[in-house]
Amino acid sequence: MKKLNKSVLFLPFLQIPSGHHQTANALIDGLLTLHPQITCEKIDVLSYSYGKIESLVSNIYLKWIDAFPGLYHFIYQNSVYKNIDKNKRFWLYEYLFISKIKRLLEEKQPDLIICTHALPSYMLNYMKEKDGLTIPVINVYTDFFIHRFWGVKNIDFHFVPSYQMKKFLIQKGIKEEQIFITGIPIHSSIIKQKNTSAPLSPFRLSVLIAGGNLGVGAIEELIQFIVEGSHNWHIKYYVLCGKNVKLYKKLKSMQKSHIIPFPYIDSREEMNRLYDQMDAILTKPGGVTISECLFKRKPIFIYDALPGQEEINLQHLKELGVVYHLNKGDIHEQILSVFFDEKELEKYQLYVTNYHLHINTTEPAKLISDLLIEQLH
Repeated sequence: MKKLNKSVLFLPFLQIPSGHHQTANALIDGLLTLHPQITCEKIDVLSYSYGKIESLVSNIYLKWIDAFPGLYHFIYQNSVYKNIDKNKRFWLYEYLFISKIKRLLEEKQPDLIICTHALPSYMLNYMKEKDGLTIPVINVYTDFFIHRFWGVKNIDFHFVPSYQMKKFLIQKGIKEEQIFITGIPIHSSIIKQKNTSAPLSPFRLSVLIAGGNLGVGAIEELIQFIVEGSHNWHIKYYVLCGKNVKLYKKLKSMQKSHIIPFPYIDSREEMNRLYDQMDAILTKPGGVTISECLFKRKPIFIYDALPGQEEINLQHLKELGVVYHLNKGDIHEQILSVFFDEKELEKYQLYVTNYHLHINTTEPAKLISDLLIEQLH
C-alpha cells in the first residue's frame, strides 16, 4: 500500500458532541488505521474564528430548541429547507467566516478538506467559485437530506446516505462519478451486519432506547409510558441516558426489572456489543444513530423528533420505509404488533435490504484514501 504523507482537515461546526463530530471521528480513525502517517486534524470553524463565543452559541442553540421547538422548526424550514432546489446566498455568514477560513487554510495547508457540516461546505464552495480554491473538498452528509446551506456545485466529491440524495445531486448538475452512496459513515468498531436476524422469541424482546448523548428530547415522557404501560414482561428496555445523569439516577432508583439504564457510553466496542444483544431500537431520527441501526439491520422505532433536522430526517426515513413512527399511545402494543406480524417484519426487512443494495461496498475511509492517491499522486 502506498504511503500517504498527506494532511486531511475535517471541518465540523460547534463543539456539541453531534453527528458532525461523530462522523468526522469515525473517518479519522478509519483513515489512520489504513495510513498511520496521514495527518488528520479536526477544527470547529466557530471556535477557531471567534474563540469562547462558541460555547455561548452552543448553549443558546440547545436552550432555544428546548424552549421554542416550533419557532426553531419554522425558522429552519424557511431559511434552509424551503425551495430546496433553489440556490441561496447567506451574506451574513460569508461576512463572518470567509476571511477566517482563508486564514485557517493558509495556516494548515491541507491536501484535502472534509466537511461534515453545511457551513464550512458553503464557504469552501464560495471560495472555489470566487477565489479559485483548488484544494479538493468532500461533503460528508450527516442527515438524510441536503438543505440549501450546503455548498454543492463546486465541491469535488459527495458522500451521501441514500440513493434518493444521489438523485437530488444529479438533478442539481453534479456528475455521477463525484457521488458515493456510503450511508452516514459509522465507526469501524460498530460491526456491520450483512443479514437480518430474527428475535429468539417475540414474547421476550430486548429494546434499546437511545435518546442522544445530551439527553435532549422527550425521553422522560417516553420513560413514563414504559413505566406505567402493560406487557412489561414481554419487553425489556435498555435505556441509554447519555450525559443526562439525572435521568440515569432516577431510573436506577426505580428498580424496575424491565428497565435497565446505562450512563454515558464512550466505548464504540461496548456500543457494538449492546446493539448485538438487542432485537430493536427505540430512538430519535438523528443521523448517526439511525445509520448505526441500519447497518446493524435492527428494526427502528421512532418515538420523538427534535425540530428542524430530525423532523425532516423522519419524513425521509419514512419514505424509505426503514423506520416505524410510533404514536403517543401504548408503546408496548405498537412494538409487539410488528414482531407478532411475520409479514410486516418481512416487508420492513425488504425495505432495509433495498436501502443497503445501493450502498458502496468500499468503506468511506478507504474511498477517501483512494481519492487522495488518485488526486494527489
